[in-house]
Amino acid sequence: MILRIAFLVLVWLSIPPFAYAQTQKAAAPAKRELVVGVNNAPPFAMKGSDGAWSGLSIELWRQVAKATNRTFRFVEIRDMPELIQETAAGNLDVAVGAITVTVEREKVLDFTQSYYSTGTGIAVPVVSVMNWATLRRAMTSFNFVQAVAALIGLTLVAGILVWLLERRQNEYFGGSITKGISSSVWWSTLAMTQRSSAEKGPQTILGRSVATIWLVVSVITIAVFTAGVTSVLTTSQIQGTIYGASDLESVRVGTVKGTSSESDLLRRKLKFQPYETLSDGLKALRAGRIDAFVYDKPLLTWAIRQGFASRLKVLDISIEAQNYAFALPPDSPLRKSLSIAILDAVQKESWSEARIRYLGEDSLSSP
Repeated sequence: MILRIAFLVLVWLSIPPFAYAQTQKAAAPAKRELVVGVNNAPPFAMKGSDGAWSGLSIELWRQVAKATNRTFRFVEIRDMPELIQETAAGNLDVAVGAITVTVEREKVLDFTQSYYSTGTGIAVPVVSVMNWATLRRAMTSFNFVQAVAALIGLTLVAGILVWLLERRQNEYFGGSITKGISSSVWWSTLAMTQRSSAEKGPQTILGRSVATIWLVVSVITIAVFTAGVTSVLTTSQIQGTIYGASDLESVRVGTVKGTSSESDLLRRKLKFQPYETLSDGLKALRAGRIDAFVYDKPLLTWAIRQGFASRLKVLDISIEAQNYAFALPPDSPLRKSLSIAILDAVQKESWSEARIRYLGEDSLSSP
């Protein structure tokens, strides 16, 4: 009897934990398939002829989904405004692509940890007409003025040295201080430009030694100066009159409508022509209908390399910092887990290799 009672007690004690575990197991919902919105934005998101998606953001998302043990399916969205709208409405669990974190979007969306930092770039025609504004800006630049000042300074130093050594033994450099220095400086100027005559040159050994050194130095100096001027003018011809955002006020500007680049231009109160696609805008730039095209720098660089490299160029300046991230509906429970997975993925060597493959070696200089 005692054994039977003990057995019944043990059975009774074991039932609640087992039943509770079974109840919890039944209540735990299975992870559902995520709906991932994506729109074509090379090289971050590209749809192949077979319908498969590839690109820098796509590769990162696949790694993140694997790390968080999530299944998903891609849904193609027409453009960026619709992608933002569908995500904000909760029709998409995640939005993937070249999505920039902005103040306006933060008001209606959540974002994961940023995975790529870049800037708003400016594309211009490679060959532009040299105009007086371009020439004036080149000739009044700090580097140009500094080079001219250095050249004049060297000429004065050489002239004064020759005057000090020759003033008592050479009639050409004699006379008053004003006459002597002006004659010596004039001689050093003619020597620098290879226009001096031997009979009016230094006569003493020390004077001729200084003159010899000056003639050699002047040849090198003139060569360096000429190369510098040529570089400045060539750069100015390629870059035109655009050196920053403020220069966009005086030229015809284009961008893709409904993007963060359009928001940047609106915030800066700059006039611009909106285009439906990046390709449309670059074609207008190539045809001369606009003078500059403003858009995300990596996307600009990629598009120009693909079909406009001989006619267009992305300037080595950025007018607005940008951070790319995955977009989520407001208060999404996925935010923390996805952000952790992103932070882990971007520290791996495979991420650096992907950046080089899609964006080139220069992309590694960006955070």
